[in-house]
Amino acid sequence: MREFVFRMALSFDEFKPYYQGYAENVQVTDINGLVLRIGARHFRPFLTGSGINGTFKLVIDEQGRLQSLHKL
Repeated sequence: MREFVFRMALSFDEFKPYYQGYAENVQVTDINGLVLRIGARHFRPFLTGSGINGTFKLVIDEQGRLQSLHKL
């Protein structure tokens, strides 16, 4: 298992194309500078009226499949 921590700050309008399915992946940079592409659908539970804002922890397995995504 590998863990990544990153910060995300997107307004509701900025996330709208992802929520509507027009864009598939969100690109973020973890605290160590590694660029990650994560399926936007995984962020839907974190979407509020003001968007998505916070620090997140992503855990993937050895094959690169998402195991968990949590807001810290």
